Amino acid sequence: MSNKPTGAVRAGLARWPEWATAERRRDWAELADAATTPNPFFEQWYLLPSYQAFDPEGTGTIFSLYIGTELIGLLPLTLPNRYGRWPLPHISTWLHPNVFLGTPLVRAGCEALFWQALLDWADTDGSANALFLHLPAMPLEHPLTQALFDVADRERRTAALVMRQQRALLHSPLLPDLYLERALTGKKRKELRRQHARLAEQGELAFTRHDDSTGLAEWTEAFLDLESRGWKGAGGSALASDTATAALFRQSLAGAAAAGKLERLALTLDGRPIAMLANFLTPPGSFSFKTAFDEAYARFSPGVLLQRENLALLSRPEIAWCDSCATPDHPMIDSLWTERRPIGRISVAIGGKLRRTAFASLLALELRRNPTGLAR
Repeated sequence: MSNKPTGAVRAGLARWPEWATAERRRDWAELADAATTPNPFFEQWYLLPSYQAFDPEGTGTIFSLYIGTELIGLLPLTLPNRYGRWPLPHISTWLHPNVFLGTPLVRAGCEALFWQALLDWADTDGSANALFLHLPAMPLEHPLTQALFDVADRERRTAALVMRQQRALLHSPLLPDLYLERALTGKKRKELRRQHARLAEQGELAFTRHDDSTGLAEWTEAFLDLESRGWKGAGGSALASDTATAALFRQSLAGAAAAGKLERLALTLDGRPIAMLANFLTPPGSFSFKTAFDEAYARFSPGVLLQRENLALLSRPEIAWCDSCATPDHPMIDSLWTERRPIGRISVAIGGKLRRTAFASLLALELRRNPTGLAR
């Protein structure tokens, strides 16, 4: 495949059902494997089930850039009429609560080409009512995001980081045992060993790991059941609490496994899972997608014991890091994974002088309310 794509440039929107054809899915899969930044949540095996679950009418749109026959970039977009509590129409990345990264899939080496095409489209072909382009859940301190700011700077187009947070990241040259020794004090490691020993006294304790489709359907249903019996089920936020999120979970795990991008871990007691974890493997990175544990065994910390086994990711030569997908300051994973990944929301000026002037005024108000944002 050419490193410098040539041919006619085609950029624009299409309804998501148009991307369900075999040809487009093939282009999509090739793009994901060549992307400068992996994002499993925008791969075809996750995004299409997302649309099927939350947009069954087929109204959602995907922006794409082709050069010749090569798919260069792809980003799902929506046109919200509100920005937070304000009635401000804008163009935004389409996300839902189970999407943990908003970065577009862009072929490595084509970052500036993609951002230029997206901004040109937003200026002229996007909604005339949209006041700005909003990009949530973007990875900061990364070449793809830096390319966006570089393009904006070159065009004297205002781009602003309007929110920044950090979440746990696993990224280290250390092997699992040495990493654990560095991350936890001797007292905490001793407590983990004690909890493991006490848990093993309750029955036959076993750990399993799968990176194929063996027993996947049964494993998936066991996860949904385990999560629904905990605090998420009680609060109505478990995957099984809604048929749409349950369907997304089933389909995305099956799709990831078929693509060779799923790893499943489980801690079982007498054959019953008491902690489970699903990772998406997207070399050179990975994503800790979903985890659940049996709260009846909370005193033994089965989730932490499973995360101890999950440190084996550090031994995989093709995986350099794992994004926790966790909320900032998560009480469990933040104490075990010591690195951090900065994530932020970025807003960019679009259109002509009138819209850019309006955006500048709105941005000034937002930055006064949130001084951690940095306009450029």
